[in-house]
Amino acid sequence: MESSNYWVHDLDPFLLQFTESFGIRYYGLAYALGFLSGMWLLHLFCKHGKAALTPEQQSLVITSMMIGVLLGGRMGYMLFYALDETLRRPWVIFQVWKGGMASHGGFIGVLAACWWVAKKLKISFLQLGDLLCPLVPPGILLGRIANFINGELWGKVSHVSWAVIFPQSAMLGTPLEQIAPRHPSQLYEAGLEGGLLLAYSQWRLWKTDALNHPGRLSGEFLLIYAVVRIFGEQFREPDASLIMGLSRGSFYSIFLLIAGAFLIYRSRKTT
Repeated sequence: MESSNYWVHDLDPFLLQFTESFGIRYYGLAYALGFLSGMWLLHLFCKHGKAALTPEQQSLVITSMMIGVLLGGRMGYMLFYALDETLRRPWVIFQVWKGGMASHGGFIGVLAACWWVAKKLKISFLQLGDLLCPLVPPGILLGRIANFINGELWGKVSHVSWAVIFPQSAMLGTPLEQIAPRHPSQLYEAGLEGGLLLAYSQWRLWKTDALNHPGRLSGEFLLIYAVVRIFGEQFREPDASLIMGLSRGSFYSIFLLIAGAFLIYRSRKTT
């Protein structure tokens, strides 16, 4: 199939653009909507008796999650994907307008935020974690869609009928007919890491007794995320050097898989 038969990615990363590099980007909007959806879901959980948090406590939880995601995601990217550059030029950490967030770093940030909130409110760390996990998938879903709109984190070369030509994947000035089509892996990840986990976590919270087993829902969330992330990485072009033959997304997900399996095992032993 010739390259002319594939859709050429030409989406604008800006919803509103004021200057060449400043405006309202879909990526930033995805974060904002992700936090708003988390706030709304937490309110629903409390309203229907899934959690006993006051409005002030709910605000504390969401604010802490926001800080954890943003700081953890940024620091995770600099340490996991751009360590050499960070050591050479530490100030790049603050150049957030150039992008650079890591979902695994975001998990670590949320973990730290969860620990701090649980200690401050004197509630169970595992129970709070079970409550927070179902809030996360909407943000992942929107973030992956924003990755696609940005034309970044593209997939491996493929000739499936739905492959996309990402001009950014080739050197500047390369003719379109010479640019290989690729998997739209961002959309695969949106469906798996976002849509699938959203449906599963909401089902577990609303329709089962998962919350009666502290740590189980958190464990299932981490384990499923790790599995679908590793699967999705098979279609994604590695954006950093490999570790032990694995993409960094796959390698770091192994630790989430182990943590998830441990939490599930622990929840069974304590019930």
